[in-house]
Amino acid sequence: MDNINISQAVIKRLPRYYRYLGELKDEGVSRISSRELSLLMHVTASQIRQDLNHFGGFGQQGYGYNVRNLYDEIGKILGLDKNHKLVVIGAGHLGQALSNYVNFERRGFHILGIFDKDPALVGMKIRGVAVSPMEELEDFIAGNDIDIAVLTIPKTSAVEVAETLVRCNIKAIWNFAHVDLAVPDNVTVENVHLSESLMRLSYNLVRG
Repeated sequence: MDNINISQAVIKRLPRYYRYLGELKDEGVSRISSRELSLLMHVTASQIRQDLNHFGGFGQQGYGYNVRNLYDEIGKILGLDKNHKLVVIGAGHLGQALSNYVNFERRGFHILGIFDKDPALVGMKIRGVAVSPMEELEDFIAGNDIDIAVLTIPKTSAVEVAETLVRCNIKAIWNFAHVDLAVPDNVTVENVHLSESLMRLSYNLVRG
């Protein structure tokens, strides 16, 4: 499979398929057609088939999709069959909320370290993980084989911290800072701008 040929729109829909299939699996549903799935998700059956065909299709004519198998296969495509080691940088309200979110661990994302430059926060424990000073970040990453860094810090600090992460060979950054990061092509950044999401909601509200 060549990821270059798969659009970001398709990739963005995969977690939604995974979530719906997980719910169906938990409800004891063993198989489902693309039409039935389309009615649940409000996505056309044709779109579902096109999306899944990028990865092999998985369906059988006259039978539909085996829910558990498709759930497992999409999980593998999303990398959820592997464990990922994370550090959270920024132990303020958002950093604490993310660190306390137990579903990350259920999906294989394990927060091993939390860092902040505020001495008042250093030593505070969040779900058993003590907040460490920023000075220890590079050694911690090197010693713990960290995959992903989560940035929940002000944009004034995010660029400098991102440069440190690149230097430490971090290949994935989940960025909640309100700034677009310039990183090498081999580093993946997922930007989460909460205010932009709220503004899109506002747009749809006033024009609905």
